Amino acid sequence: MSDKLKEGQEDFMGSRKVDEHNKQKIQSLIDPSISNETFKIASLGEANIPNPIEIAPDARFISDEEFMLLRPIMYNEQELSRPSDEVIRFEVAGPREKIYFPPKRTKVAIVTCGGLCPGLNAVIRGVVMQLYHRYGVENIIGIPYGYQGFATSSTQDFIDLNPEVVQDIHEKGGTIIGSSRGTPPTSEIVDTLEKYNINILFTIGGDGTLRGAAKIEEELRKRNLKISVIGIPKTIDNDIPYVKQSFGFESAVAKACEAVIAAHEEAKGAQRGIGLVKLMGRNSGYIAANAAIGSGLANYCLIPESNFQLEGERGLLKVLEERMDVKDHAVIIVAEGAGQYFFGGNAIKRDASGNVRFGDIGLFLKDKIIEYFEKVGKPVSLKYIDPSYIIRSTPANTTDRMFCLNLAQNAVHAAMAGKTGMLIGYWHGVLTHIPFGALAGKSQTVNVNGQMWFKVLQTTGQPYFI
Repeated sequence: MSDKLKEGQEDFMGSRKVDEHNKQKIQSLIDPSISNETFKIASLGEANIPNPIEIAPDARFISDEEFMLLRPIMYNEQELSRPSDEVIRFEVAGPREKIYFPPKRTKVAIVTCGGLCPGLNAVIRGVVMQLYHRYGVENIIGIPYGYQGFATSSTQDFIDLNPEVVQDIHEKGGTIIGSSRGTPPTSEIVDTLEKYNINILFTIGGDGTLRGAAKIEEELRKRNLKISVIGIPKTIDNDIPYVKQSFGFESAVAKACEAVIAAHEEAKGAQRGIGLVKLMGRNSGYIAANAAIGSGLANYCLIPESNFQLEGERGLLKVLEERMDVKDHAVIIVAEGAGQYFFGGNAIKRDASGNVRFGDIGLFLKDKIIEYFEKVGKPVSLKYIDPSYIIRSTPANTTDRMFCLNLAQNAVHAAMAGKTGMLIGYWHGVLTHIPFGALAGKSQTVNVNGQMWFKVLQTTGQPYFI
């Protein structure tokens, strides 16, 4: 084991020690600009309607005073006695004793935006079933093809949603109401919400969708319109802050592992075979890292958070050559956002959601690897696999379906209680309420000094400098 890996292992093994050095190191990971005010949840007004949900005699509704700590691990007795206003915390999700909206007079809209992700239909179904059966809300519509469905120029009709329509959609991939990137002017979206007397809007999407939802909520407040906007975070990259795991991620990793297994079989079945798999992960390498750990078959994992070089003694190509001379095969996983500095000379282009269009690192590596081994006189048989669209469109597995239902139910609880401008978070096993504003300018990424990346290095055996 290299000195660097030994150093890293000692760091992790000793991370539970309560000493000043470790305490300062953990505290440095917390953004000093955030406070409890950052996580304060907005409300449309006083909730004074009894919740129609029946609960068991010994059960109780959730109070707004219940919270989940941002940093749940305490170091000593003194920390336990810190003033409550110094302890940063999230509001806990769940049904409230009083609700704001009268169910029979409430109209709800659901929109799905951005790329596909396992579990979209399961979330739609969960929202509809919860509204209809538990709260008695029967006026529910789906907005066709993302935010574009709100545009005055849209020719698509709204989609009526009820239990019969959504009964079995959780078994299917994709979204029955369609999705798209980009958005019409925010004022136009709010005009449509007002025109059709919509009281609650559920937005299901990633960072671009949630930014759009924040702008909608801001415009609603300017107009003093009592419309709740609740986000359900969808990101196959698992990169939304304060959401430890997003829905569909587990299903995506399982499907990604299938691609890695296939790459391994292809590599083993050929003389000097290399399997190269490109996975999703624009700014964070969670899918790639988890697929490397979950499959146990990757020899190299390349992610956006960890730079690597191609040439030289410490470059990927030289290290790969040394492995091929000994093992005769190799499997490489690369996240789509890795190595984008290799494309630095290209003009920046963006998609309809404002995301930078990345260079294709998978095809780039494929060409570079083949070129290198031909140059050194050691040709290889390289099989390139890009399963992105297969992974995105796969149905959610059973565990993900249960998670989708949990998110959907708690999103409905929050909306009916009159909360707004927030999404459902997931923090250390607890569902929470997170204001849109807390996400501004933030992204969740793999900590290359953390335990997950150390597991990747142990599992793949790749040198730390790759």
